[in-house]
Amino acid sequence: MNTISINHIWKIVGLGISFALITVSMKAQENIFFQEFNTPRETFPFDKIKTDDYLPAMREGIRKHEAEIKAITENKAKPTFENTIVALERSGAALSRVQQVFYNLLNAETSDAMDAIANEIAPEESEHANNIFLNEKLFKRVETVYKQKDKLTLTPEEQTLLRKTYEAFVSRGAGLSAADKEKYRELSKNLSLAELQFGQNVLKATNHYHLTISDEAQLAGLPQNIKEAAALKAKEKNTEGWVFDLSAPSYIPFMKYAENRDLRRTLYLAYNTKATAGEWDNRPVLVNIANTRMHIANLMTYEDYAAYVLRKRMAENKENVYDLLYKLLDAYKPIAVEEIAEVQDYANRKGADFQIMPWDWSFYSEKLRDEKYSINDELIRPYFALENVKKGVLGLAAQLYGLQFKRNTNIPLYHPDVEAYEVFDKNGEYLSVFYMDFFPREGKRNGAWMTEFKGQWIDDKGINHRPHISIVMNFTRPTETLPSLLTFDEVTTFLHEFGHALHGMLANGHYESLTGTNVYRDFVELPSQMMENFALEQEYLDQFAANYQTGEKIPADLIRKIKTAANFNVGYQTLRQLSFGLLDMGWHTLNKEFTGDVKAFEQQAWGKAQTLPVVEEALMSTQFSHIFSGGYAAGYYSYKWAEVLDADAYSMFSKNGIFDPATANSFRTEILSKGGSEHPMILYKRFRGQEPTIEPLLRRTGVVK
Repeated sequence: MNTISINHIWKIVGLGISFALITVSMKAQENIFFQEFNTPRETFPFDKIKTDDYLPAMREGIRKHEAEIKAITENKAKPTFENTIVALERSGAALSRVQQVFYNLLNAETSDAMDAIANEIAPEESEHANNIFLNEKLFKRVETVYKQKDKLTLTPEEQTLLRKTYEAFVSRGAGLSAADKEKYRELSKNLSLAELQFGQNVLKATNHYHLTISDEAQLAGLPQNIKEAAALKAKEKNTEGWVFDLSAPSYIPFMKYAENRDLRRTLYLAYNTKATAGEWDNRPVLVNIANTRMHIANLMTYEDYAAYVLRKRMAENKENVYDLLYKLLDAYKPIAVEEIAEVQDYANRKGADFQIMPWDWSFYSEKLRDEKYSINDELIRPYFALENVKKGVLGLAAQLYGLQFKRNTNIPLYHPDVEAYEVFDKNGEYLSVFYMDFFPREGKRNGAWMTEFKGQWIDDKGINHRPHISIVMNFTRPTETLPSLLTFDEVTTFLHEFGHALHGMLANGHYESLTGTNVYRDFVELPSQMMENFALEQEYLDQFAANYQTGEKIPADLIRKIKTAANFNVGYQTLRQLSFGLLDMGWHTLNKEFTGDVKAFEQQAWGKAQTLPVVEEALMSTQFSHIFSGGYAAGYYSYKWAEVLDADAYSMFSKNGIFDPATANSFRTEILSKGGSEHPMILYKRFRGQEPTIEPLLRRTGVVK
């Protein structure tokens, strides 16, 4: 599943950060983070940043932020929107500047030294956040302004900032008694460390595992390019043979094509028992996280963490979440059961005298898909060379929104795999810096995500500070004889993350905490999932999809097959996502401390959506970074929630023409540029003219004809 990062960076919740020029001491000036950046668009000078810079820079940033907060609380003037709410919004520049880099690279380019810094600074950051939100004098000023909201003349954006600032203080314990505030301090500090540890354990467990194969006969069924990639990986590790690991470009094709069932089982179990034993065992960590979140919710007078979180989501409450999940479960489970029976029948016809197990599913499903539609990943790959796909993805933004992307090799990079672009509007106006990071490597977590190194805001002088946006992926690497050739899933992943990037690049608001992807969690996936729809449009694919060797345009018949096969096993895939949503809700609707068995709880929580046999050793919860360290706690349902939105939204493009300027401009103006400045349903209805319905999704996936 593609992921988004609405930053892992610690930020004051609901309070944005500007990048104002900072006055520093002589000692601070020696640190790169407290110097002016003489780089294109003031991008971060990654080539000059040393690991030793981070810790002192963050501590200095905390000190400066404390001074800024003190200036707000000791202001003798009556609290106003400007001197309290906006002042808070603009505070913390020095700290945020460091965190934007550190926490992004902690996901994309980490090391043991970086992990050690994260562990050391996390309690200090948690304490600093608590010192702000539990500051009685500061909250009194915020509350004073909030109580005047009906008398103030504020724009909708300003009203949202005021409301979110007040709600952030309340949700972080500002209204608690003195004793409960101390409890909250301890709970929040414990939670920040546990979430950090969870993510580190998953990454280390993932990177630790390698399957080395020395007998080429055991590679039967694997395409040549996959074998070449495995041989290159072995060469990089100074070993003979072929090496497979748990990164997506290695694991997924092995499970699809390897004829050796025992090896498929071996790799499956390695992947699905990550962080379940030894020094990286996440079972006690996730139990600690779930219990701590429950205690925080209880402290805030909510019965469970889901209730605490969902009050600030489009879904509003857990009843609405479960209603969506079970409606989709009822619609798709009969389809999934039929699909599994079809794959089982196919396997039996091919000589399988066993029940299909999870490590068999991809293998036989891929062969059945090829038989039914005469299509497979290896037939598609030659038409999706990464260089061509890049042109197609960036070209789509040009067609829809008039954007121009100019690569700038003078912009410093944090790794040679990364590319940097300057982005301009159709009138030549500078909009953003855009980084793309394509390939897996040690120190980089699995999955794909969008993040930002700098947000967007308009300051008091009217200067529009433009964002620096990044998308990070784990695509198939080029080999010694082949360029990077993407699967169709990787193409849609690219479009998905690029949709998030557009949300960031086209941001145009006054307050950073309300711009770009700073929106409700169950709204944030709309721009990304909407972009995936273009991957099935011949009019779009014809523009860039061409054979990397001959230059031949992708055949119309192949596109037709891709579209025809798009809903292959849609029931199974939907239930897989629903199972994750149910598991997430299971952990976050706990209303008493959990002391049981993690595996048993997992099976009970998502059992209704499970369709293949249960593997006793396998465990999802210990590697479920989305909900235990990635910001999606009680929010994984949002992928399906947003799928309803994106199908409904894309129906406008289908109706008016996929490149229709008026439709694209409306989506840009009402959705992409507005961020979280207003309630998402207000923004959506302005674009669509009505609230979304589930029918377009059911129609797109073939449930409704």
